[in-house]
This record gives sequence, C-alpha cells and structure tokens, in this order.
Amino acid sequence: MQNQRCWIYYLLLFSIFTAFGSVRAQDTATVPLAGQRIPDTLLFKIQKAQSIVTEIKSAGKRGYGIARIRTGLANVNTNVAPILTDVKLHKKSIDAKSLANYRLILTDAQGKLTTWQTSLSRSNNDLQSQLDQLLALSSDSLLTVTSNDTTARLLYRDQLVSLKLQLQESGTQTTARLDTVSRLLADVSGASLGVNDLQATLNEQLQQSTVNVFEQESPYLWRAPVWPNTSNQQAIVRSTYQGQQKILTYFLASTWDDRVLLYLLTIGFFVWVFTNFRTYKARSGSEDLGTLQLTNLRPVPVVASLIVLFNLIPLFEPGSPSFYIELTQFLLLLALTVHLWPRLSKPDLRLWLLNAALYVLLILTNSLSSNALIVRLWLIGLNVLFLYIGYHYASHLQRNSVSTRIIRPVTKLFFVLHVLAILLNIIGRISLAKTFSITAVVGLVQITGLAVLIEIVLEALDLQMRISARSQGIFSRVNVDHTRRSAKKVLVFLAVALWFLVFFINLGIADGVFDFIGDVLSRTRTFGSVTFSLGNILSFVIILYLSSLLQKNIGLFFGESRVPTADGQIDQVSSVLALIRLAIIIGGVLLAVVASGVSVDKFTVVLGALSVGIGLGMQNIVSNFVSGIILIFEKPFRIGDYIELADRKGRILDIGIRSSKMLTGQGAEVIIPNGDLLSNRLVNWSSRGTYLKTEFTLKVGGDTDMQQLRTIAQEIASKLDDSPQQMPPDVVVTGIGADSIDLKIVAWIRSISSEASLKSDFLQQLVGRLRDAGIRLL
Repeated sequence: MQNQRCWIYYLLLFSIFTAFGSVRAQDTATVPLAGQRIPDTLLFKIQKAQSIVTEIKSAGKRGYGIARIRTGLANVNTNVAPILTDVKLHKKSIDAKSLANYRLILTDAQGKLTTWQTSLSRSNNDLQSQLDQLLALSSDSLLTVTSNDTTARLLYRDQLVSLKLQLQESGTQTTARLDTVSRLLADVSGASLGVNDLQATLNEQLQQSTVNVFEQESPYLWRAPVWPNTSNQQAIVRSTYQGQQKILTYFLASTWDDRVLLYLLTIGFFVWVFTNFRTYKARSGSEDLGTLQLTNLRPVPVVASLIVLFNLIPLFEPGSPSFYIELTQFLLLLALTVHLWPRLSKPDLRLWLLNAALYVLLILTNSLSSNALIVRLWLIGLNVLFLYIGYHYASHLQRNSVSTRIIRPVTKLFFVLHVLAILLNIIGRISLAKTFSITAVVGLVQITGLAVLIEIVLEALDLQMRISARSQGIFSRVNVDHTRRSAKKVLVFLAVALWFLVFFINLGIADGVFDFIGDVLSRTRTFGSVTFSLGNILSFVIILYLSSLLQKNIGLFFGESRVPTADGQIDQVSSVLALIRLAIIIGGVLLAVVASGVSVDKFTVVLGALSVGIGLGMQNIVSNFVSGIILIFEKPFRIGDYIELADRKGRILDIGIRSSKMLTGQGAEVIIPNGDLLSNRLVNWSSRGTYLKTEFTLKVGGDTDMQQLRTIAQEIASKLDDSPQQMPPDVVVTGIGADSIDLKIVAWIRSISSEASLKSDFLQQLVGRLRDAGIRLL
C-alpha cells in the first residue's frame, strides 16, 4: 500500500512539472495592464507555499532519528538472537532464573521497539501530510501561469516558476523519506512481533517451571544413562554461555549509574580510612599505632575497600541477575582470601582455598544441562565436599566473635541445603538441586564477607573516635560504647537484609517476594470512612522515629553533652538548640502526615478536634510549651547558669520545649516545667560580667590588730583561683564585746557553684595564718 501511494505521488509530481515546464519559454515582454491591482490572495498563497517548503526543508535537516533507530534496532536484534537460539536448543529445560533474566532483556527491548514504532508512525503521518500539502499547492490554479495569461500573476512569473521547482524538489525528497521511514517502520514492527512471540514463550515456560518446580524432570539416579549425549552438548553449552553473557552485558549497561555511586562510596571509604591513619600517625607517632589493635584495617586499606565494594553491590543493584551475583561473590571470595591469608592457620587456609576451588567447579557444573549418571554423581561429590568444609568451618568459629550470631544460623542452613540438594539429585530434580547447591555456597561466602565487613567498619569507626577525641571533635562528646553498640546493630541489620536479598535472588524468587511485599504494603484498606495502606502507615512510623532520633541527637553537633564553663562560650549555641529540635519535630510530623496519605481536609478536622481537647484538658502542657519558646527568645538564663527557684538551686543542664533540667548541688537532676520558671521568682547567680559576694563571720580577741588581719585575708584571697585579684576582700566589724570583736569578711567570687569550695579553702588557710600571727579565735 505504501509503495502504491509513493508511485501515485511520483506520477502526480511528474505531470505537474510537465504542465508548468512551458512557463519558462513564454514571452517575458508581456506585462499586465497599467494600473491593474495585484490580488491579495496571490500574495497570501505565495507566502504560504514558501513557508511550507521552508518548514519541510527544516524538518528534513533535523531528520527523523532514522540512523539512531537503525542502530538501536540492530542492537536489539543482537541482544535477542542469543535468547532465541537458547530457547530453541534447550526447549523447556531452561532454569527459572535464566528465564526471568531473559524476560528482563525482552521487556526492555519491547519498550524500545514500542517507542520507536510510535515515533516512526508519527513521522510517517507527518511525511504523508507534507506530501498532501505539496500536492495541493502544486495543483492550485492560482499559482499557475499560462502563456496567454494577462492577469497580474505575470508580475510574479519568476517567483511562481521557482516555487514550482522547489515544490517538485521537496516532493521528491519527502517521498524518499516516506519510503525510508515506511520500510524502517515495517522492520521495527516485525521485530516487535518477534519479541512479543518470544515473550509469550518465555512466560509460558516460566509459569510451567514454577508449577513443575518439584516435579521429576530426570529419571532416578539408578536409572539415569551413564554417559551424556555429546551430539548437541557443545551447542547447548555455547548457547548457554552466550545467553548469560548477553544478560550480564545488558545488566551492566543498564545500571551503570548505580554502579558509579557505589564506586564513589568505596573511594570515599578508602580516603576516609587512609586519611585517618595518616592523621593518627602524625599526632601519635608510628609506635602508637600498635595500641589500636586493628586486625582488619591497614594504613592503605585497598583490600578492605574491595570487601566493602563487593559486599554492597546487592544493595545498590537489587535487581541483579543470579549469574552476576555468583560472579561478584567469587570476587568477594578472592578478596577475603587475600585478607584472611595472614590470619588463618595452614589447615584453615587449605580448607578455604579448597572452598574457592570447589566454588568454581560448582559454577561450571551448573552450566551443564546433562542428566547423565556421571554428571549427577560428580554433583553429589561436590555436595559432600562442601558438607565437609562446612563442618570444619562451623567448628572453627570463634565463640567470642561479634558476628557469630549471624554466621551460625547460615552455617546450619548451609548443611540443610546441601543435604536437600543430594536428595533432589537422587530423585531426579536436577535444576532444584543445582539451585540449592549454589545458593548454599554463595550464602556461606557472603555471610563471611558481611561478618568481615562489620569488623572493618567498626574498626574504622574506632579509629575515627580516637582521632576525634584527641582533636575535641564530635565523637569527643558521645558515649563511645553506646555509639559502638548502635553502629553494630545497624550494621548487623544491614548484613541480614543483604544476605536475604542475595538468598532470594539465587533461589529465583526475589521478584515474587518483592511483588508480594509490595502488594501487601500498597493494597488499599478501609477503616470506616478512612482509606489507608500499610505502606503509608509504615512510612508514617519511620519518619516519626527518625525525626525523634534526630532531635534527640542533634545536640552532639552543638556540644550539648558538655556542661558549659563559667565563661559560657557555647551557651549561645545551646540556647537555640530547643528551637532546632522544635523545627525538626514539626517538620517530621508534617512530612509524616504527607507520607501517610491522609488528605489535608481530614487532617484539618483532626487538628480542630485536637485544639478543642487542648483547650479543655491540656492547658498546662500548652502553657509550658509557650513558656519554653518565650524562655528561648528572652533568655533570662542560659544553659550552664546557676539559678535559684524557690527552694531549689542548681545549674541548668537543658532548656526544652516543655520543661528544663536542673542539676542540684547534691547531684540530683530536677525536671522543672517551663511555666514555673517563667511565672515564679527566679534568681540567676551567673549573670555575665558580674561577680558574686560571699561572707565569713569570725570572732577574735579584743587585742587583735585589725590591719594585720585584713592583710592576712587579702593575701589568702589573692591565692585562690575563684577570687578576682582586682577585688580584694573586706573586713567589716559588726560588733564589740568586753574581750572580743565580731567580724565579717566579705569576699568576691566568680561563680556561685564554687562558693562552698572557696569558703573551705579560705577558712583552712585562715586558721593556720591566724595561729602563726598569734590572733585568738573565740
């Protein structure tokens, strides 16, 4: 149909060109009558035709992506060809994991083909519309000039002739482009139909493999043929290799951006550890490095960085094919071999190297699709050797190891899977036996790597905390043991999640598990008139938890855990900390509400109901809340100030939104509502730029030299750290008796918290000095 239409367009253009060819030879001396007006319609037609020709030429220069689509179509055909060959050779013996990976490639290919088909269809329609416009303009009588024409069109004869030539040239080019686009559209449509058929075949085989996963696919072991059929074995192995290579190539090309982020994280870890080692060595000297007791880190942590890289690959690439996981776990096995080489004894090292060799043999054996007796016995032999390795591996576990709790269950599962693989092999479930075997081995290698990863990160954190403690950094203000325990919990959780992710991928059920979890979390549920989903509730809880955790620990960045000194250098920062916490709480609540999926109208109704409840039964809480905000802005006292409130005295530890904390002189921590701090009489003994006065009462003999006593008091006060040198103490006579004088010594101190210690030091020194001077105390 397309070719017939193209020939019709060619014939029409040829006839139009022939009809107007005589215009060139007509007499140029013919001119219209003087004073005859040029029709406005002719000018409009010429401008419109010129505009259409220009637009068509511009569209032709831009192109229609033909070269790009041809290259992409060739790549799609190259990617699909090995899959088609593998399906034809293996027929229904392809394992479920390979089928799932093939389906990913075909889905991506079908998406590209659909996009190209839509683009080419649009281009085809545009080109046909352009041809229709060109034909309409070429057949327009208003743009035609004959030899006997006496109208005003003779004035535009040259322009019309040039326009006709441009129309003919544009028509020829547009027809050629239309033919090219039509042929390419046919090729893309054909490839799309082929991919659709192949997808249907793979979906049918995948459903059948899921249904028949526990059905017998080969005869019992004692009935199996002894030797494999080698007639087409080489072609099957080649097609399997090409199919897996195509899966791996496709995956690496489609996930390069996630891999770049992982590489940057690994480089960041390397730079972090390397810089910390150099800093610690520069400050402590090389002889002090041995006191760190770091067994998994080196000053140049190349191997440790590789272990981090290979362990985190499933986290950044959760949709990885099983063959890619097996390859990365083998690289992790090599990195662990280099890392553990100087730490393992010779028997353990030989056992570890044997495990690596058997791992390679198992991957090669799984690539064979034969059910012959010799191949199945070889696979059973590998399972038995792995059971031997697993037994010795479990017996050599260090019971005091941090990661023993997560390694031991995986070791038990390792035994179970290999025993099941042997039984399934005997009864003819070869594919399931291979899947269980490789899953067990990969699981043991991965959990070992994750255990080493936990130790590496914890040691890197210990190194950072030591450096930070010496430089008064952020880790100098935290509880080191608590930080280490929290980091260990997070790392263990991450390790367990990564292990289960790889475990599901190797079993070929990752998509099903993720789809099930996604369906459970996203399914809409109804409670009365409220609709919600478990995913929204989970997001709501997680955001609130993270907001609470952040507002509790945000003070570490401002030195909150250290009680400020009397000079109050960090008081100003700590006073605004409550506002930051308030902003975090409000932002977290709002973000959680948005994530919960609750409409703003319903949330407004809830807020209205809450406001009524607050007005009736939560007046004290609101009062304390508002008082806390007022205290933050007015700053009648700051964190670290020594205050007196009614019968309580102490140093302010924290100014919260609802209440504040006070540390009394007896060491008790008192929580005071902010409303009491704002409404009651409060004395701040730590006013900036002022000194406090303390008094001592004495009674001495009537013959005491007052000048000598005053000199002794001033000398003692000048030696005390908490007494200002520029303000010496005063000796005031308060009473005179028959044989005695009542005195009051007034001394100045810098901080009220040092009053008791200053009095004690002053009186102890005063007793000795008065005894030496012969002054009697009564």
